[in-house]
Amino acid sequence: MHTSQTAPATPAAEKLDFKKLLPILTVVLVDLLGLTIIIPLLPLYAASFRVSPFVIGLLGATYPLMQLIAAPILGSLSDRYGRKPVLVLSQIGTCVGFLLLGFANTIWLVFVSRIIDGLSGGNIATAQAMVSDSTSEKTRTQGFGLIGAAFGIGFIIGPVISFVALALSGNNYHVPAFVAAALSAVSVLLSQFWLQETRVERSKSVASPVTLNPAKLFTAFTTPQVGLLLVLMFVQQFAFGGLEQFLPLFTLSRLGLNGSGNALIFVFVGVIVVAVQGWLLGKWSRRWGERKLVVAGLTLIALGLGLTALTPAEPVPWYNHAAMQQQLHATDPGAIRQERSRSDVPLPDDTQTGWLGLGWLLVAMIPASIGGGMVSPSINSLLTMQLTDQQHGEVLGTSAALVSGANIIAPLVGGVMFQLVGVTAPFWLWMAVVIGVLVLAWQKLGRESAPAAGVPMEPFQH
Repeated sequence: MHTSQTAPATPAAEKLDFKKLLPILTVVLVDLLGLTIIIPLLPLYAASFRVSPFVIGLLGATYPLMQLIAAPILGSLSDRYGRKPVLVLSQIGTCVGFLLLGFANTIWLVFVSRIIDGLSGGNIATAQAMVSDSTSEKTRTQGFGLIGAAFGIGFIIGPVISFVALALSGNNYHVPAFVAAALSAVSVLLSQFWLQETRVERSKSVASPVTLNPAKLFTAFTTPQVGLLLVLMFVQQFAFGGLEQFLPLFTLSRLGLNGSGNALIFVFVGVIVVAVQGWLLGKWSRRWGERKLVVAGLTLIALGLGLTALTPAEPVPWYNHAAMQQQLHATDPGAIRQERSRSDVPLPDDTQTGWLGLGWLLVAMIPASIGGGMVSPSINSLLTMQLTDQQHGEVLGTSAALVSGANIIAPLVGGVMFQLVGVTAPFWLWMAVVIGVLVLAWQKLGRESAPAAGVPMEPFQH
C-alpha cells in the first residue's frame, strides 16, 4: 500500500508546471523584445555620433553599472513587498528609457536613457525569483532554461523587428527605439493585469532587508558552494556578455556588416539558444547534472571565442566602404569629410570580398551559443539548491548584480583593447579568462558532492 501511494508522486515532482510559468514567460518575452530590438543597433547608433570604441564601450557599461546599484535592492524589495510591483516598476523605467533614446540627438542623451533604464532594471532578476517561487528543486533548471529561451526568442524576433523598422524608416536609428518603448508599455499592461504574485506570504520579521547588506554578501562569497558559483557566474558573463556587446562592432570592422547584417548573426545565435535552453537543457540536466553542464558550457564558450577571434577579415560580397561610411554618419553627413582622418571605428577595405568571413563566424557562434545557453541557468539552479525559499530573491538579485558587474567591466576592457590593440584582442582576452576559471570549476565543482564541514550541501533536505 505504501509503495502504490508514493510512486505516482515522483513523476509529478519532476514535471515542470508550464501553465503556471506561462504568464511569467510571456511578460519576460515581450519585455525582452524591446531590449533585443536595441542590442544589435546600440553600438552602431553610438558610432553614428562619431565616438571612439572606448566611448561605445563606456555606453555599454552604463546600463549594467546602474543595474549593479539597483538590482540587489530591487531583489530585496521583491522579497518583502512581492515580485509583481517591483517588476511593473522596472518595466515603466525601461519604457521611459527607450522613449528618451528615441528622442536623443546627442550621445549624452543616449547615455541618460541608458542610466534611467539601468536604475529600473530589475526585470530579469525579479522574473528569476518568480520562476524559483513557481518550481521545485528538480524542475528549477528547466524553469531557468525557459527564461533563457525567452532571451533566445527575443534575439530571433527582436532583430527582425529592428530590421523591418530600419527598412521602413530609411535607416533611421531612432525608430527602433520607439518600437521598443511601445513593447515595453505592452509588458507593463501584461504584468499589471495578467501576472499573478508568486511570493509566498510570510511575516515581516523574516522578510529580507531592503538595503544591500555587505556582511551577507561576504558570507555568500565565503560559503564554498555559493561563493564559487557566484565567481563562475561573473566570469562566464564577462566573457559571453562581452562577446554579445562587441559582436556588432567586430562584424562591422571585420566583415562590413551594418545593423541589418548583424540581425542575421543575432537570429542565428537566438535559434541555438532557444534549442538549448527551451528543449535540450532539461534533458541534459537530468542525464548529466548541472555541475557537468557548467564545465562543458565554459569549454564551449572558450572554443567559440577563439574561433571568433580567428575570423578571416573578408567583408561580405555586398559590402561597399563608401556606402557604409554614409550610412553610419547619416545623422551628420559632414562627419564623413570632417572625421575621415580619425576613423574611430575602423572599416574594412572593399577590394576583396567573399563569404569566408561570414561563414567562419557563423560556425564560431555554434559552440559559443551552446555554451552560453548552458552555463547561466545551470549555475542559477545550483545556487538555489544551497538556499532557503526566503533567500532566493536576495541571492538571485546578488547574482544579477554580479552579471551587471561583469557587463560593466567587459565593454570597458573590450573598448580599450579594441581601440588600442586591435579588433580581435578582446576576444582573445575573454577566452583566456574562461580557460583560467575552467580549471577552478573542474577541480571544485567535482568535489561538491562532499560538503564542507558545517555547510550542508542540500539545505532543503531534512
